[in-house]
Amino acid sequence: MKNLLFILILILVFTSCEDVVDVDVPNGTPQLVIDASFELYTNENPVTVEGGVRLTLSAPFFDRNAPTVSNADVFITNKNDDSIINFIESGEAGFYIPEITDFLPEFDTQYELTVIYQNETYIATTQLIPTAPIDSIEQGDATLFDGDETEIIVTFTDVADRDDFYLFDFDFSLFLASEDRFYQGESFNFSYFYENMVVGQEVTIKILGVDERYYNYANLLIEQSEQDGGNPFLAPPAVLRGNIINTTNQNNIALGYFNLSEADRFEFTIQP
Repeated sequence: MKNLLFILILILVFTSCEDVVDVDVPNGTPQLVIDASFELYTNENPVTVEGGVRLTLSAPFFDRNAPTVSNADVFITNKNDDSIINFIESGEAGFYIPEITDFLPEFDTQYELTVIYQNETYIATTQLIPTAPIDSIEQGDATLFDGDETEIIVTFTDVADRDDFYLFDFDFSLFLASEDRFYQGESFNFSYFYENMVVGQEVTIKILGVDERYYNYANLLIEQSEQDGGNPFLAPPAVLRGNIINTTNQNNIALGYFNLSEADRFEFTIQP
């Protein structure tokens, strides 16, 4: 009984001495984040393109909602013929879409993105990167550690005469980057595992062609998102340089990336 009373007294002492600790997280100066990503679906009739230019400001680490940017000038220049496509803000704050016509990028063409914000000019240059189509997607019965995962088996055929880098989008902000170093020119399949929360839902699985630099960038973003949670293609939790250059003030860098991908997609319903 004396031991029990002693334990209770210790509990009361320690709980009464408990203090609330405020963690002072340095915010720093907000940086412009440019997420300019376009997916061209050449296997669809008609050919379609999805994407746009999303502008936000970097936010403190614990903030989940990044401030949007609505007062910027945005346009893309075709460097082959110097034609310009102007972008305007859509109904979604901070998301810019072509003003008049669709932006349908072509292969073997350099495109330059320009963003003018607070009297500073940011540019990035890229080309449309080809992909391989998805051959098939089927549901398997393998599991991982918990035993309640759902296996999806993706099959595609790599192109033999080029070095390819791919970004797979499994819906629900789930991504996987891959390179063809070990399966160049071959039919290749791999397994991806969902948690059981997706059972009964229809998912859209995509394969995007990317260049080596964006492949490395995506891998780092995916690694960060696994540590911190959330969508890796929102503002990263650590400073990660993309291909955006501030031509006005090199000390004021922008985060994000300008990417053009040929893409293919496959809709699939997860069975129980």
